[in-house]
Amino acid sequence: MKKNQNYDVVIVGGGHNGLSAACYLAEAGKKVVVIEGREKIGGMASSGYLIPEAPQHLIHPCALDLMSLRVHPMMPQELQLERHGFRQVEMAPGYVYLHPDGHSLVFWRDPAKTAAEMRRFSEHDATEFLALMRLIDAFMDMAIPMMRVDPSQRNLGAKWEALKAVLRNRHLKPEIMALIGSPAYVSIMERFEHPVTQSAMCALLGAAGPITNEATGIYFALLGFIHRFGLGRAVGGMQTLSNALAARLTELGGEILLSTQIKEIVAEGGRATGVRLPDGSLIRAKAVVASIHPKMALEMVTPGALDRRLLTRIALAPANGHGASPLKVDVALRSQVQYRRHEAMRPDGLSLRKCVLLIGTVEAVLENFRSSARGEVPKLPYMWITAPSAVDPSQAPEGQDVAYLYPVAMPVEPREGWDAIRAQVGQQVIDQASGYMDGLKEFEIGRRVEAAPDLAARLNVHRGCVVHIDTSTTRSSLMRPAPGLGGDTLPIAGLFLGGAGIHPGGGINGLPGRIAAGRVNRFLAGS
Repeated sequence: MKKNQNYDVVIVGGGHNGLSAACYLAEAGKKVVVIEGREKIGGMASSGYLIPEAPQHLIHPCALDLMSLRVHPMMPQELQLERHGFRQVEMAPGYVYLHPDGHSLVFWRDPAKTAAEMRRFSEHDATEFLALMRLIDAFMDMAIPMMRVDPSQRNLGAKWEALKAVLRNRHLKPEIMALIGSPAYVSIMERFEHPVTQSAMCALLGAAGPITNEATGIYFALLGFIHRFGLGRAVGGMQTLSNALAARLTELGGEILLSTQIKEIVAEGGRATGVRLPDGSLIRAKAVVASIHPKMALEMVTPGALDRRLLTRIALAPANGHGASPLKVDVALRSQVQYRRHEAMRPDGLSLRKCVLLIGTVEAVLENFRSSARGEVPKLPYMWITAPSAVDPSQAPEGQDVAYLYPVAMPVEPREGWDAIRAQVGQQVIDQASGYMDGLKEFEIGRRVEAAPDLAARLNVHRGCVVHIDTSTTRSSLMRPAPGLGGDTLPIAGLFLGGAGIHPGGGINGLPGRIAAGRVNRFLAGS
């Protein structure tokens, strides 16, 4: 790239949201460049061969499942990503809970089938589950139209759809408000009586955060997503999504610059005018979209251009604010794993090899978050585990597997520091998972362990928070990432946020990029 080259828009960060924004802008005829600090695109939506001892085992260092993209499928459809190699398959069933006693509970697409699973343990729980799903379905009808649009706009069509849902379900409104406004844990324990059902629900919803906090009932949306949209995987790995976006951008005339750091987002006279590279060269633009973490983005703006209060507000916005963060352990295996103990206790002969398996009791879910908040490594196993190569055999050599182990809550800042305990904790996770995943320890070729500070360093994301800003009702819509920073414009004209730190939040769906592109187009049209 030539120094001092001019563009309509510079995109800071080549994750899937940055690429999404770039594609929409290029499609609108804008001259766009994406600048990515790493040697490859994708950010958290990436995959690669990352274990040196196993160069043919594909690893997903962050996102693996496609749920949010199935809830909000507009981006791949509108950008024609299938033409560029992106394809997904549905997992049926997607999530299965495994209890330590050998029982299991499947979350099927059909709520009636999930209720039938619960009926094996408690008729009461099955009845309660179907009643709960009626509330969740009504909430989904109200919420989804507004999740898909830019909250800074009038959105009359979406508001009309949401209002119709409210009117249809007005008799349920008090129950819905009580559900989403309460701790998820309280709602689970007051509705369900059997330990397997209680543990399954806690293990599922705990993936969104500490379920004992107020207003975490919004996490029940996960159940609605599962039953209404199901779970998918990218064939060939998550990198295929990012690569398809890059191919579409190139087709539209956009550019991508890799292995390039940005020293400064240049603001002159209250307006973003481009970005400055470490060598001093300036890439000028009429608008800048920062698809990285909002804290990192605003700290890159020319010193003095932003009010100190805003910088403080975003610096203190909760990112793993509860003290817990997922740990990631990937294991390359020379043979295939099985789940014989739990399969043997099922009445239907269901194979669990292709499913995402949830491990942990009620007590474990609570202990993991509480221990992490104290800076202590949890002792009880709570994690999600799966073998991606079971769904897509191309991700490992024939007859072999990759294991994806995801302890949901580990300390962001353990007292001993991660450098001192990383290997030990990685072994603890493998030891715990091996009680459910047969062959995990015996077949190991190599492993990769990544904690919150590792993710933070690799992807420049504050405290390793995979959703940038914690998910909550007070950090949604125009309040995400913080008051005064979630709307159509920022205090610096021509500067826009476009990552998971804005509406509608984390997940692989490209909507933050899509929303940012709309804001840029309106800004440029009015300039």
